[in-house]
Amino acid sequence: MSTEQTVKKITVPILSAAKKKGKKIVMATAYDATFAALFDQTQKIDVLLVGDSLGMVIQGHTTTIPVTVEDIIYHTRAVSRGTKRAHICADMPFMGNKVSIEKTVEFAARLIQDGRAESVKIEGGKNIAKTVRAIVDADIPVIGHVGMTPQSVHAFGGFKTRGKTKTERDRIIEDAKAIEEAGAFALVLEGIPGALSGEITELLNIPTIGIGAGPHCDGQVLVGYDLLGINDRFKPKFLKRFATLADDIRDAIINYADEVNDGSFPSEEHTTEIKKR
Repeated sequence: MSTEQTVKKITVPILSAAKKKGKKIVMATAYDATFAALFDQTQKIDVLLVGDSLGMVIQGHTTTIPVTVEDIIYHTRAVSRGTKRAHICADMPFMGNKVSIEKTVEFAARLIQDGRAESVKIEGGKNIAKTVRAIVDADIPVIGHVGMTPQSVHAFGGFKTRGKTKTERDRIIEDAKAIEEAGAFALVLEGIPGALSGEITELLNIPTIGIGAGPHCDGQVLVGYDLLGINDRFKPKFLKRFATLADDIRDAIINYADEVNDGSFPSEEHTTEIKKR
């Protein structure tokens, strides 16, 4: 039997049950069909997140704020073409969850229907709990996101760790509980102290997925370009590079250019000739 026939699709119920089963959730971002297929073929990635991080990684912006719903739909559709096993989650971009509840539900529906996502990730806590409930009531699965939420970068005064003071700590815990009660099936914890993420993970029944939140979460997420060492200018403390592909890519481009310039590429083996009869 082929591998393709034996692949088991990762679904929301499987992810929801992971915490009770003691199974870690492995999440990575992807933005196109090629990377999605490479990640998915390992059968090790449970969730492919089409993050609004594409604004920085793909589009070259300094924040995620310029990313639109149309951008997320475009990239999610591409990721869906390269994915067979992993669950596909699409980010709700900046202000997508701050308009009317009805409009946000409409945006979420478009990410599912047009983008072919299987769930939606939304930043925010208690302030968006009613919106999360409305989306869940529309049968759209939601992953929450609290802590250092990148879409609030200007309000926070930069990409800074949150939850260091008692006031922030209490607010993040309150936000996490509110999002669980609103019906989210999982929660991303970003940029908070490890002890706080551990406390929240113990408090909640739904799985927590950390990024820059220490080892106590029920899973982890990293940006694909970061973990592969492609975006080698980004060097936060929480990041571990599992490859250094930026060096390999630059070397490959140099070798390609050198061979074009010295005439060794293309050679006869790369050239199609007309057959003589």
